[in-house]
Amino acid sequence: MDTAELRAHFLASNMFREGEIRLIYTHYDRFIVGGAVPAGGELVLDKVEETKTPSLLDRREMGIVNIGDTGTVSIASESWELQHGDVLYIGAGAGAITFSGAGRFYITSCPAHRSCPNRLITKADSKEVKLGATETSNKRTINQFIHPLVMESCQLVLGYTELEDGSVWNTIPSHIHDRRMEAYLYFGMEPKSRVLHLMGEPQETRHLFIGNEEGAISPPWSIHSGAGIGSYTFIWAMAGDNIDYTDMDFIQPEDLL
Repeated sequence: MDTAELRAHFLASNMFREGEIRLIYTHYDRFIVGGAVPAGGELVLDKVEETKTPSLLDRREMGIVNIGDTGTVSIASESWELQHGDVLYIGAGAGAITFSGAGRFYITSCPAHRSCPNRLITKADSKEVKLGATETSNKRTINQFIHPLVMESCQLVLGYTELEDGSVWNTIPSHIHDRRMEAYLYFGMEPKSRVLHLMGEPQETRHLFIGNEEGAISPPWSIHSGAGIGSYTFIWAMAGDNIDYTDMDFIQPEDLL
């Protein structure tokens, strides 16, 4: 694939537009990513034609991350206020979802064969993991939210990674996990900044230059790692055969081509 084809198939862009809900449906584990920006009003997410169900969550679960100011997410029986960085899990069968307030809501969803309890997870509730070092420019903090060590889900796993000042490399060494796909969202970046996101097979690597509030859809056969200009955070979300976060095959830098 040339650059245009790579971006057409694997770049997730134009997801955050004021007053709209915008979703991307991929056949990789039938994953959905998208954004909802109510801009002070209300937006309702219910029927999505691609899933061929009366309501999106009839046979799906959902993870929502607020990357904006304070906002509210509601279903028929419950309502949650999300601060910046909060994560909301909604189990299968919840019905229509209403987004309101000043939030910028990143949406992830995958098929689910059972319903798990809804839960709001703050950063303080997450499982924090410190990795990397200043010497290798990849000192970072991983916060695990929708994760077996924190809460129960069917197959969705989600968290985000923040780079320390002066560190640019994420997910080093690179890895693949043949049993799961993964989706990235990069945010908290300056408008002119970019992340060089690496993908492709270990011996046939490719790349995408990705801007703020854009993401990458990473197939099970693809590596994923990258380096950014300036500070940034990325949300990672996965679905597939299992929810074992450590089920991955590492590819060392000297083995990449």
